[in-house]
Amino acid sequence: MDALDRLSHTLNQGVEYLLFALGLSMAVIVAVQVFSRYALNHSLFWSEELARYILVWLTFLGTSVAYRRRVHPGVDMIYTRMPRPLRKISSVLVHLAALSLFGVMIVYGCKFAWFVRIQISPALSLPKWILFSIIPVSGAILTIHGLAFLFNEFSAGGEE
Repeated sequence: MDALDRLSHTLNQGVEYLLFALGLSMAVIVAVQVFSRYALNHSLFWSEELARYILVWLTFLGTSVAYRRRVHPGVDMIYTRMPRPLRKISSVLVHLAALSLFGVMIVYGCKFAWFVRIQISPALSLPKWILFSIIPVSGAILTIHGLAFLFNEFSAGGEE
């Protein structure tokens, strides 16, 4: 599944660029808000809500990058002491468990986005389904990464 691994890698690169843009825009928005509030004595009514939603998107998208780079927190003391065949079985089971969680994110994220489809955010007047669509979107991205990892376990012997 070399094509799936390339897709996962390319998708991750795009998400990393998006994370940079979101992080930079959030920093600028918060800095402008602080300046406006304390120097100009005028609060930007929309800035706090926008920064909050950007932070949510940063969190979900950042999770996919951490998963792809394998830098998410984990305890591997037992895993490293296992014999190689048991490590492979354990790794496959972990990937399958992760894929089931990503499936839950997709299914229930879509259900939640559908549930809030009529609501709008108070300050930005954006439909909330757009704001909460990051849950199934990140679940789909994580699924692509998880499938690439799982297929790598079978095709390349699980070598990292």
